[in-house]
Amino acid sequence: MSLSIGIVGLPNAGKSTLFNALLSRQIANCAPYPFCTIEPNVGVVEVPDLRLKVLAEIVHTEKIVPAIVEFKDIAGLVAGASKGEGLGNKFLSHIRESAAIVHVLRAFSDEKVIREEEINPRSDFEIIKTELCLADLQTLEKQREPNPSVATKEDRARWELVLKLRRALEEGVEIRKVDLSGEEKLLAKPFFLLTAKPAIFVLNVEENQAGRTGGEMANFWNLSDMGEIIPICAKVEMELSDLSGQERIDYQGELGLRESGLEKLINKGYEVLGLQTFLTAGEKEVRAWTINKGDTAPKAAGVIHTDFEKGFIKAQVCSYENFVLYKGWRGAAEAGKVKLEGKEYQMREGDVVEFKFNI
Repeated sequence: MSLSIGIVGLPNAGKSTLFNALLSRQIANCAPYPFCTIEPNVGVVEVPDLRLKVLAEIVHTEKIVPAIVEFKDIAGLVAGASKGEGLGNKFLSHIRESAAIVHVLRAFSDEKVIREEEINPRSDFEIIKTELCLADLQTLEKQREPNPSVATKEDRARWELVLKLRRALEEGVEIRKVDLSGEEKLLAKPFFLLTAKPAIFVLNVEENQAGRTGGEMANFWNLSDMGEIIPICAKVEMELSDLSGQERIDYQGELGLRESGLEKLINKGYEVLGLQTFLTAGEKEVRAWTINKGDTAPKAAGVIHTDFEKGFIKAQVCSYENFVLYKGWRGAAEAGKVKLEGKEYQMREGDVVEFKFNI
């Protein structure tokens, strides 16, 4: 399983620079004018996980396979996109294909960047939000009231939901902020609404603000009501991506960065999509696997191979902490820290697992 996250924003907000930093190489075309990205650039990024190296040393393997995130660098949006302005429908379709959205908001100045308006992250977001709300309204307005004489209970519930969602959008409220019951969420899924997608907010800041906290920057730009803000200087992250090992650590220290902004972004992606990681550790490889929070052991086994889920018998489970403390499967088993779990077991973050199955 991989994440699919679309990077969106107004033209020249720094989306492509951020994307290139994520991939640690120049793939997207960066230029200081609108629409230099037309088709979305797609890149697969490794999820930083220090646990993998530790496990590899314990089980004596050199092969490490991290979990991955798929990022899409989507063309810049302009006012009127919902009516076809700019790249219009193409832009919206690329967002629709993403599981979550990263909103990149510009908070830096650059005389080379072609832009008439003053720097205003709040205003930039309102433009994007308005266009996405209008696009969702168009989707819902295509729905028709069911014929009362033949409508089922589900038909009536779906129509009531359509009216509820339309009212919210008309008031400028994104669907992800509407209080929906579990049943309503299921009924809304087939609409594929853009503003229902989980959202992450990246503030692309000046170089001298790279070490500021999200709270500080949110207060400065009056963005506190939007949720967690991740300040990232895309330009600095590009420079960091060109460094290796200790050089990167030293440069981060100079900037006052405890961790890369990109690491925060990737980890936030896991959080908003409700994902977690389990680990496998053997002589052939150490690997991180991505599953949904709440997934059972058979579901997790199915991520490795569908036959593992079908033929699931038991899961041999040890927490990462105990696996490290007791130096592997044997030591953990002798200490009574390895458990055999059945089909009802819900996986936990950082479980180290071996599956037993019949094929």
